[in-house]
Amino acid sequence: MNEEKLPRNLGLELVRATEAAALAAGGWIGLGDAVQPDQIASQAMRKVLDAIDFNGTIVLGEEDRRDHDLDLTSQRHVGTGSGPAVDVVADPIDGRMQLARGYPGAVSVIAVAPRNTIWQPLHAAYMEKIIVDEEVAPYLVEDCLDAPAAWTLSLVARAKGMKVNNLTVFVLDRPRHAYLIDEIRASGAHVILRQDGDVAGALVVSTPRTGVDVLMGTGGVPEGLLAACALKTLGGALIGRLNPQSDAEKQALLDAGYDLHAIFRTQDLVKSDQVFFSATGITDGMLLKGVMFRGKKAETHSLILRSETGTRRFVVAEHVLER
Repeated sequence: MNEEKLPRNLGLELVRATEAAALAAGGWIGLGDAVQPDQIASQAMRKVLDAIDFNGTIVLGEEDRRDHDLDLTSQRHVGTGSGPAVDVVADPIDGRMQLARGYPGAVSVIAVAPRNTIWQPLHAAYMEKIIVDEEVAPYLVEDCLDAPAAWTLSLVARAKGMKVNNLTVFVLDRPRHAYLIDEIRASGAHVILRQDGDVAGALVVSTPRTGVDVLMGTGGVPEGLLAACALKTLGGALIGRLNPQSDAEKQALLDAGYDLHAIFRTQDLVKSDQVFFSATGITDGMLLKGVMFRGKKAETHSLILRSETGTRRFVVAEHVLER
């Protein structure tokens, strides 16, 4: 595939967008509102993206899973229009309920790759997925999606040289996962439950020494794409398939010709090796600290990934809020 070369410092431009969204959302931590901060963070991220010299298209937005308007919807153009043509996947707040309730793990995330290299499953809102780290990646097989959780966790444990009862699994705390959670606990493995925020979960799983070994369950498709983009640098692996949560979503996918039994791996979701990814903490998490406000200043903690070089860059920034 002939790809346009992306500028090597693009990650430093993208982190400004996730910082802006995190700062906008940070004032809403623990206030119980998940809608208004989502809109404000989306606007803040869009403003920064529109100042970057690229011709960007949002390949898949959050409109299928939101009941309110956002600035970053599917097929919307971002950037100045000059520079390289790119695909963009963005989530101004991954973990809206974490933010609203003041819980840990809310982050702002964005990923960029050359045009037509990120999968664009329009009408798809939900995806079943399993994510593991670089150590387990060679052993992750498609059968894991249909096998009992205990079988998959036994495979993970063998790959890591651990016992199943020493594993920790990240799962979204949703009614649809009640049986999965029971299965995991019955196997002896530990469960970390989060109301939402499975991009943060993917980052934690694929980063060494966090104590979280695997992510399992159904979450958003945009979050799956973002996770795949991060994994291109972090070296973990993802397998997934579309898992519609309503008859309307299922019918829309079937009408569009999608095979609901097809299984996707990281490379199917993101074909390019020129991937830039940025995440900024909003609330404190296992990998990134949240926004800290100190009078007229604020501090943010971010992670920038560049797949082509394998670079992982942590950025601590101080922002002046008033002049």
